[in-house]
Amino acid sequence: MAASRSSREPRPCSIADALALVGEKYSLLVLREVCLGNGRFDQLVRNIGAPRDVLATRLRRLVDAGILTKQAYSERPQRFEYRPTRAGLELEPILMTLMTWGDRHLRKDTGRPMVIEHVCGHELLAVVTCTACGGVVHHEDLTAHPQAPGWTVTGPTAA
Repeated sequence: MAASRSSREPRPCSIADALALVGEKYSLLVLREVCLGNGRFDQLVRNIGAPRDVLATRLRRLVDAGILTKQAYSERPQRFEYRPTRAGLELEPILMTLMTWGDRHLRKDTGRPMVIEHVCGHELLAVVTCTACGGVVHHEDLTAHPQAPGWTVTGPTAA
């Protein structure tokens, strides 16, 4: 017999797990800057606008999670630069997709603040594609298959 599920217990979800780590605004902006090559603390403060103590906390958390590395670039005074790890670089497509969405839906009248160029020389507009067939992903083409025991698409199963 299955254990009874609390009505407060949320659906097991990788999105929720990722958001718990990088879902706070300043964390994503740190990733933006570090991916742009701006990994020094003073650059991050200037370009993000986060309070120094908040930024230091976010950086520590991202380093502890293995998303960033911290490397000394000066011994006296001791100063560090932050760089993305492989896990951090794997978040870059998410940043590009957020930027494309923001440009399309929030910046229609004000213009885009940045354009990212792909190695081919053309402007990058992020889209999600299927790794098997290469097709662009559309909502109506997707079917969810919950893998967490005791959960269906609509919610928890009866105990």
